[in-house]
Amino acid sequence: MGQSVREYLLTLCITAAVTYLLTGPVRKFAIVVGAMPEIRARDVHREPTPRLGGIAMFGGLCAGLLVAAHLTNLKGAFELSNEPRALLSGAGLIWLLGVLDDKWGVDALIKLGGQMIAAGVMVLQGLTILWLPVPGVGPVSLTPWQGTLLTVALVVITINAVNFVDGLDGLASGMVCIAAAAFFMYAYRMWYGHGLESAAPATLFAAILMGMCLGFLPHNIHPARIFMGDSGSMLIGLVLAAGAISVTGQVDPDSLRLWAGSETAAVHATVPVYIPLLLPLTVIAVPFADLVLAIVRRTWRGQSPFAADRGHLHHRLLEIGHSHSRAVLIMYFWSALIAFGAVAYSVNSVSMWFVLSIVALSATGLVLLLLPRFTPRVPRWAESFVPPRYRRRKGPVAAASREIAREASAGAPDAEPEPAPGCEPVGRIPAGINGATAIGDRSRFTQRGKIGSSR
Repeated sequence: MGQSVREYLLTLCITAAVTYLLTGPVRKFAIVVGAMPEIRARDVHREPTPRLGGIAMFGGLCAGLLVAAHLTNLKGAFELSNEPRALLSGAGLIWLLGVLDDKWGVDALIKLGGQMIAAGVMVLQGLTILWLPVPGVGPVSLTPWQGTLLTVALVVITINAVNFVDGLDGLASGMVCIAAAAFFMYAYRMWYGHGLESAAPATLFAAILMGMCLGFLPHNIHPARIFMGDSGSMLIGLVLAAGAISVTGQVDPDSLRLWAGSETAAVHATVPVYIPLLLPLTVIAVPFADLVLAIVRRTWRGQSPFAADRGHLHHRLLEIGHSHSRAVLIMYFWSALIAFGAVAYSVNSVSMWFVLSIVALSATGLVLLLLPRFTPRVPRWAESFVPPRYRRRKGPVAAASREIAREASAGAPDAEPEPAPGCEPVGRIPAGINGATAIGDRSRFTQRGKIGSSR
C-alpha cells in the first residue's frame, strides 16, 4: 500500500508540475491569438484577462495518464480496463469544444450537444453505469439504453455545474480539487480496503484531477493572471464525472461479502455500496445547487436557462459585502464540509478521526468567515508560503498605511488620500491586461498595458 501511495503522489505531482509550467506559455499564446473577451456585465474582474487555461490543464491530464501507465501498481488500471482511454477520448473532445468557445464563442445548444457527444464516446468505450444499488431491493441491472442515458445525464449535469460556478478567481479549480480529494479517499479505500480492482481507474482519475487543479490554481488565484475558460471548466467537470461513473455500478456487493451476519450489520456494511449514488451529488452539491437556482431564476423571468446573469451564489456573496477572497474561501469550506461529510459515512473507525477532523475544521472555518467582524490573517510562520500581497505589512510601509487610513476616516468621505512614498494606492487597479503573477505583486507589470492593443 505504501508504494501505491507514493505512485499516486508521483502522478499527482507530475500532473501539477506540467500544468503549472504550461500555464505561463499558454497565457502568452492566449494574448497573441486574442483569446481575451471584453468584460461582460456579469463579470467581477475589471481588466481583460486571457483565457484558454484549459490547454495547460489538458496537458497535465495527458502527462498524468502517461506516467501512471508506466508505474508498477497503477498500470493495472490500463491493463484491466479501457476506462482511462475512454476518459482521454471524451476529455479531448470536450477540451477542443472549450477551446473553440474560448476563442470564438459557441452557441449554448451546440455546447450541450458537444457535451452529450463526449459522454457518448466514453460510453462506447466502456465507461458507463452498468447497474444501480437500490436500498431495500439490491443491485438492479440496467439495460444498455438506460445505462447510456444515465451516464450522459450525469456527465452533462456535472460539466455544467462546474461551469456555472466558475465565476470568481480560483473558485472552480479549488472547489473541484476539494471534491477530488474527498473522492480519492473514498475510491482508494474501496480499492485497497475492500480489494476491488474496479475502483482503480476512479482512484487514478481523482489523483490526476487534483494535480490539474493544484497546478493551475497558483496562476488563477485572485487576482488571476489567466482564466481556465470553458476549455478548463468543462474538462475538469468531465474528469470528475468520469471518476464517479467509473466507481458507480462497478462495485459487486457479492465481492464485499456484505450479507453475512445480522441484518443491522449488513445494513451498516452496505453503506460503501450506496455512497457512489450520493457522492457524485455531494461533491458538486454547491455547484449543483447554483445550477438549479440559476435555471429556476432564469425560466421564472422568461429567459433561456443558458442566459448569463449575476445571480450566482458567488455573486450574492459579493453583493452582501464579502471580499473576493473571502467569498471564495466560504465556497471552499462549504464544499469541504459537504464532500468530506459524505465520505465520513463510508470510512471505518480507524480513519474516521481524520475525516471528522477535516469536517470539523471546515465547519469552524465557515463559521469564522461568516462572522462580519472577523478578519482572517495569515500566521507569521506561513507568510513565506503565500504571495506577497497576502502578507502583513511591516515597518514604515505599515505605519504609513495606518496613518493614511486614520486621515481618510477623519476627513471627507469623498476625499481620496494620497499614497505614502513608495506605497501603491490601495484600491486602485492598473489599466491594461491583468498582470498579477502566481507568486508576486501586480505592480511589476503595470507598464504592459499596451499588450491588449494587439487584439
